[in-house]
Amino acid sequence: MTTAEVPRGLDLDVLGAWFASEIPGAGDELRATLIAGGRSNLTYVVTDGTQEWIVRRPPLGHVLATAHDMAREYRVMSALQDTSVPVPRTFAMCTDPAVLGADFYVMERCAGTPYRHAAELQSLGPERTRRISERLVDTLVALHAVEPASVGLGDFGRPEGFLGRQVARWKKQLDASHTRDLPAAEELHRRLAESVPPESAAGIVHGDYRLDNVLVDDADQVAAVLDWEMATLGDPLTDLALMLVYFRLDAEAGDGGDAVSNVSAAPGFLDERAIIERYSCGSDRDLSGFGFYLGLAAFKLAAILEGIHYRYLRGQTVGEGFDRIGESIPPLLDAGLDALKENH
Repeated sequence: MTTAEVPRGLDLDVLGAWFASEIPGAGDELRATLIAGGRSNLTYVVTDGTQEWIVRRPPLGHVLATAHDMAREYRVMSALQDTSVPVPRTFAMCTDPAVLGADFYVMERCAGTPYRHAAELQSLGPERTRRISERLVDTLVALHAVEPASVGLGDFGRPEGFLGRQVARWKKQLDASHTRDLPAAEELHRRLAESVPPESAAGIVHGDYRLDNVLVDDADQVAAVLDWEMATLGDPLTDLALMLVYFRLDAEAGDGGDAVSNVSAAPGFLDERAIIERYSCGSDRDLSGFGFYLGLAAFKLAAILEGIHYRYLRGQTVGEGFDRIGESIPPLLDAGLDALKENH
C-alpha cells in the first residue's frame, strides 16, 4: 500500500497492482506526479522507485465525445515507432474502467523540453532558436510524408470528405460546451461550410501540432512528438494551419499567457512566411487556398478552448491557468473570419 499523496485522477493502489501485472519489471508500490500545464488529457509521471513511466488518461468530468480517445493516441504512436517521426515507446493500454475509471495508457518518459514561452528560447540564443523552429517544421513534413497503410494505419480515419466533417465536428463540439452566445462562431461556421475546398492527398494528421507538444533534446533535435489525442487520417494542411494560428495568437499572449504559448516571439524563430516556405519546399502539397485552413484552425481551436472553459466553470479542471481562457475565444473567432480572406 502506498502512503504518498495521490494526484487527482489516479488510485495508486489499484494502478500499482495493474502495473505489476502488465508492465514488465514494474513494482506495485507507485508514486505519481501530475505534470503541470496540461489543458486536456491528464499526464502523470509514475515511478516505482527504480523506473519511470508516463501515464495518460482523459480529463475529469465533462468530456467531449471522441476528443479524448486514449486507444487512438496509443495506436498511432505505436504505429510510428519505426518511422522517421520521433515518438515515445508505448508499453500498455488499459480499457478496464475498474483501474482508473477511464481508459489510459503507459509510455516511455522521454528526455527533452516542451518549450512554451519565448523567454525559454531567448536564453538559448537566436541560432539555436532558429534550428529548433526549423526542425519543428521538418518533423511535421516527415509526419505528413508517412504512407498510412505502410504503418498499419490505412483504416485509422476516413480521409474522404475530411474537411467538411471537420467543420461539422467542431461546430458540434462547440455546441456541446455551450455556456454563452458566440455570434462570431455562428458566422465563421457558416462561411466555412459554404467554402470547403478540394482536399490535398490524405495523410496522418496530428491534430494539435505545436512546439509545446514536442520534446526538444539538448542537441536541439525533436526527441518526441506528444499529445496525439486528436490524430486521424485526413488533410495534413490542417496541421500546418493550426500551428500557424497558435503562432498568430503568440503576439497577443504575454510571457506566460494562459491560453497559448508565445514561442514564436523569440528572436531567431522562423516567421510565418518562412515556416510556409520551408514546409512547401519539403512537401508537394498545394497551399493556394490556405486561408480556408487558417479559418478552420481558428474555429477548431476556439471549440477546444471553449470546452476547457466549460470544465473550468464547473470546477472540473486540474491545475492552474484556466481562469482567463474564455477571454481568448472571441478574438480568435474574429481572426478566423479575417483568415478566410487570405491566400498563399
